[in-house]
Amino acid sequence: MNLNHRLLSRTFLFIAGCFLFTLTNAQQARQILSFDKDWKFIREDSKGAEQIEFNDAAWRSLNVPHDWSIEGPYDRNNPTGRGGGYLPAGIGWYRKTFTLNEADAKQLLFIEFDGVMANSDVWINGYHLGKRPNGYVSFEYELTGHLNFGGRKNVIAVRADNTVQPASRWYTGAGIYRHVWLSVTNPVHVAHWGSFVTSSNVTEAKATVTVQSTIKNQSAVAQNMLVQVSLVSPDGKVFTKAGVKQKVEAGKEQTVTQNISLDKPALWNIDHPQLYTAVTKIIINKNTVDESIETFGIRDIKFDAAKGFLLNGKNVKIKGVCLHHEAGALGAAVPLSAWKRRFQILKELGVNGIRTSHNAVAPEFLDLCDKMGFLVMNETFDTWNAAKSHAEKGYNLYFTNWWERDTRDIVMRDRNHTSV
Repeated sequence: MNLNHRLLSRTFLFIAGCFLFTLTNAQQARQILSFDKDWKFIREDSKGAEQIEFNDAAWRSLNVPHDWSIEGPYDRNNPTGRGGGYLPAGIGWYRKTFTLNEADAKQLLFIEFDGVMANSDVWINGYHLGKRPNGYVSFEYELTGHLNFGGRKNVIAVRADNTVQPASRWYTGAGIYRHVWLSVTNPVHVAHWGSFVTSSNVTEAKATVTVQSTIKNQSAVAQNMLVQVSLVSPDGKVFTKAGVKQKVEAGKEQTVTQNISLDKPALWNIDHPQLYTAVTKIIINKNTVDESIETFGIRDIKFDAAKGFLLNGKNVKIKGVCLHHEAGALGAAVPLSAWKRRFQILKELGVNGIRTSHNAVAPEFLDLCDKMGFLVMNETFDTWNAAKSHAEKGYNLYFTNWWERDTRDIVMRDRNHTSV
């Protein structure tokens, strides 16, 4: 789900300085809630900070996204060196306290980080959820089974370590520098990044839109359901597929494919980046138990040895620039307004292509590229096993063990972006 849909669907209440998340009943469709507010932070290594009863009262209160390295101080003796702007490196801890109602125990809960720099470890109530070395890759953990309900305290703890330097040839940032989300679903739901939307046979007269939905059944029994897909055109017109009946066994997942034919589709191009919305609903006993929303464009792309790059059958000269994930003096926690201003200036200069040098960017970066009509070369990693300089100690140290999982996550997250 892109940033706009996430922001539209998020709901939260503040009670006694903590988030209190509630659902009306076990059959309500998913909620995606902002988890950005009210974190505690300290720039040091704190033994035992992953434990629920750890005392963080003296820690700094802040909201994420947060890049603590850009706060300085600048010092030519800092190990980040010239590439890192001579800004500090080290270890930072984040903790967030929240509560849940007893009724929420019937749901599944997941936490998603759009990016943590770097070598992050995440715990829920002292239970270690996992580690991710790459600071640019988005990732999700399931919290179900490790939570307290009925108003009892829960604590998410994150340790981010970029001590080993220089980690890059440019400024990376440090900490939870991108958005964090809490997803609440029913046991039967569309899997994480489980909706895949493509278009084929694209002409100005017709197009076929294919929606593949991977349905996950985490309930204790087999479930019979109707998987229904609706398309919403750029002008708000709704095309609804009758749906496909599907049975998914307990503990299994199943991919459902549906094709929808459109007459006179509104094609996406760099001058008129028109976007559709695909809404996938899982319906059980006439109740919608999950709803997944994806934004996409209908377009045909081709590289031809004689004609070059073709977009919807027309030759387009790609006039591109390279953009890193940060915004200069703003650091790595880049406000959406900063990207929008940059993109508007680039458009005015005649730019129509962006290379994401040299790693995965924030999801909202690609959302803007979709909406504003940019073609994107979506890069994965700057280095493999080899370092770009003799002193570099970055992702090359982890590539062998992590490249496959990280590549899959980048592809799965970004595969619906029309700009890519």
